[in-house]
Order: sequence, then C-alpha cells, then structure tokens
Amino acid sequence: MNNDKINKEIFANTSFEETRIAILDDGKLSELFWERRSSSNIVGNIYKAVVENVLPGISSAFMNIGLEKNAYIYISDVLGGQRDPIDRLLKKDQEVMVQVTKDAISTKGMKVTMDVSLPGRYLVLTPFQEFVGVSKNIENNEERRRLSEIIKKIAESNNLGKNGCIVRTEAEGAGETELERELKYLIRLWDGVQKRFETSKPPCLLHKDIDLTLQVARDIFSDDASIYMLDNKDDFHNVTDFVSKLSPDLKERVKFYDAKTPIFKAFSIEKAIEELRKVKVELANGGSIIIQEAESLCAIDVNTGRYTGSKSQEETVTATNIEAAQEVARQLRLRNIGGIIVIDFIDMKKASNRHKVVDALERSVRRDRAKIRILPITRLGLVEMTRERKRESTFSLLTEECKECHGSGRVLSSESVRIKIQREIHNLTLGRPGGNLRVVVHPLLVDILKKRQDMMEKNVHRSIKIFSDPQLTWEDYRIILE
Repeated sequence: MNNDKINKEIFANTSFEETRIAILDDGKLSELFWERRSSSNIVGNIYKAVVENVLPGISSAFMNIGLEKNAYIYISDVLGGQRDPIDRLLKKDQEVMVQVTKDAISTKGMKVTMDVSLPGRYLVLTPFQEFVGVSKNIENNEERRRLSEIIKKIAESNNLGKNGCIVRTEAEGAGETELERELKYLIRLWDGVQKRFETSKPPCLLHKDIDLTLQVARDIFSDDASIYMLDNKDDFHNVTDFVSKLSPDLKERVKFYDAKTPIFKAFSIEKAIEELRKVKVELANGGSIIIQEAESLCAIDVNTGRYTGSKSQEETVTATNIEAAQEVARQLRLRNIGGIIVIDFIDMKKASNRHKVVDALERSVRRDRAKIRILPITRLGLVEMTRERKRESTFSLLTEECKECHGSGRVLSSESVRIKIQREIHNLTLGRPGGNLRVVVHPLLVDILKKRQDMMEKNVHRSIKIFSDPQLTWEDYRIILE
C-alpha cells in the first residue's frame, strides 16, 4: 500500500429526489453513495418483526418487518444455541428484534440479523455480545493497548454488564472523555430501543439509522479529509451541528456550496459518474478492463491494448496486470460491486509475477470498508474474490434491462435481421398468387436491405418496396402484402 498521504475530499449533492455523496482521493472519484427518496436506505434500521415462515431445509426463516417484501434470516444470524436447528430457535408468529444488514437486491428480500449493533463514530455497541475490545484495523500495538485499557475502564464504570463494545478505527488518538461520552450516548440509545420493543405492536420500526449525509460525517469524515462540502443548506447545518459534537476540530472543514454551477459539474464529478455506465474502462498506459456484472457474479477481463512500454512481453503483461489490479479495486468500490468476482488477468509465465499482481490487488483493496476475500491466482491468471454486498450496485441503480436486447447486451446483427425478414416473406408468399410487397424497417436497415433487394425479389418472384420508420426498434419490422 502506498504510504503517501492521500488528500480526501467529500462533496454532497442533494436534490428533491435524491442525495449523492462523492469521495475524491487526490482529485479522482473513488467512492459514491446514493440515496433516493423513492427507495430510502434501510440498512442499519432495527425492527420488531414477526416470524412468517421457518424453513429448516435451508436453515432460514422469513420475517415480516412491515415492508412490501419479507426479510430473510440465516441460522448464523439467529441468537440462541449454536448447534440447534432453526426450527427450535424460531417459531411461526414469534416476535423478535432484528436489524437490516443487507438491502433488498433484485428479487431477493433484505437480509436481517438478531445480533443487533449500534455504531457511533468511535465505538460500536453490541448488546448481545460480551466482548469488549479494539478493532483489528488499529495496527499500532501501543495505541491498541491504550484504547483497550480505556474501553475496559469506562465499560466497567458505566455498568456495561453483558453488553459488548468494539473500539472503531476512527478512535485512534481519541481521549477517554470522548469515548465515555459516546458510550453513554449509545447505552441511552439502546435503552430506548428496548423500551420501544416492549411496548410496540409488530411489525414496526424501532430505530432508524441517521441519514446519508450524517452517516458519511460519522463514518468517513475524519482528519484525512480536507473538506466536506454540501450544496443543501439544511444538510450543511445538520452536518455542522453533528460534527461540532463529535469532532469539534473538524467543524471548520464543513463548507456550504452556493455557486450557480451545480456542485458535481463544478468538480467534474458528473462526468465521472457518466463513465460508470461503460463496460470498458481505459487504463493510463493503454490497456483496458472489461467489467460485466450479473446478479450474483461479476467477470472482469484485462487486456493489454496499446501498452508496449516495457522491454519484454512478460514485463509488459505484468505491468498492465498490476495497473489493472489497482483500477479493479477502485472500480469495485466506485460501482459498489459485491458477491463473487472473477478477474481474468493476462497470462504470466513466472509465478513471481503472478504473486506481484495479487499483492498489488491486496494492497489496493485495503482502503475498502467492505469485507473482501481474495483467493490465490491460478496458472491461467484467474483470481477469484468475494466482496461484501450490502446494497445494490451503482450500475443496477443507474440502469435497467434494455427492452430491445432483454438484458443480454446484444441485438440481432443486421444480416440476421435481413435473413429473418427474407424467411418470413418466403413463408408468407408460399402458394399465394402474385402481388407486391412492402417492407418497413428501422432507418439504419434500409440501405442494407436495398443492397440485397434484387436477390430478395428473385427468391419470391415479386416486387419488394423498402421503407423506413423511425418509430420501429432495431429488430422490429412490418411486411405488407399488397
């Protein structure tokens, strides 16, 4: 991982319909958060749910949390005996407290857990876990020891009891006063959730996570961010108040944007978002990567393209693969791609070069907050990896299935359409007396058909007139027998 300090900037654009937040690393878009009013984010929300179905065969259950789709829970997320089957732990019509861990994606409902947690800026309260400790991402042993002593001390003095608490990475350098203040706040929050659970009729919402602009202020806006700029006055005031309580020293870095040029256009973010619809991503040295997303799997192909900068073919391929590995890590975060990912790097003969590429990929994904697992590279240059999926990908959010190609990404070739038309003309005129034909097609197909018009007329022994209709789709056509 590059140890040079990265200049992080955060820009938030809020319109009537959606909130978009862009994270820039050294001026380059690296992460994008998106929330629409029509489908607001529910990850982190806590509900009082009713068990609808228990399915022992797949160790899962479905729950009504009061939304259109039922949520599902897997046995590993059910509190109780670790070795007990799910139908012993959950019963139909049982009332339980659950938290959403993954939003509904495509046809799948949202995923929930009974192991509820409440995150703050420095701490995460885990009411059903007794563990009190420090995040593994804090690598400095002296700092880990200091924070461990503080959290154990304040946990005892605040009667944390059987509740657990984890110190987050953001707590590096934080003092005892800040940590204790946040722990007391999280304990009060949990007490409120418990009281609502006892008195509310299910299904119902017990706790809603803070909105997107405040989540970013809590989880991402830290000392390594030089600015957090928002173009909505209400959001600006809310974030300023929030940051004043959490990290007063960062308050001056929160700015309000009121220029006439839209904020995302002014900082070239809008153009970068448009690029996310492209399947092909060009690399700086002439190579490219092709990203093809499916519902639960994403295939990424690496190509050398024009890159011939190194001395030998092996060096050229390795350099392209390393650059591609770094860009793949960025694109996974930016496009919010989750699930199983297979990367087809260009073949390398030397095992040492294959290891260099995997090392580059592992270093590049360290800044990703999603859980990632990378398997060793194969001799064919394939790398399999998984990335935690909590919400639908940016590509899925921005696009929908093409009505012409039905999601395949391809349409019939012009020659295939011509042959299809000719076959239909033959079937239509077979055994029928003479008469002229009119064929109406997409404008771009007119010249292609006219080049073969003589042959088409000869095959059916009658005159064919070809017309265009801009209202027709590429594969659509009309054949009229006069």
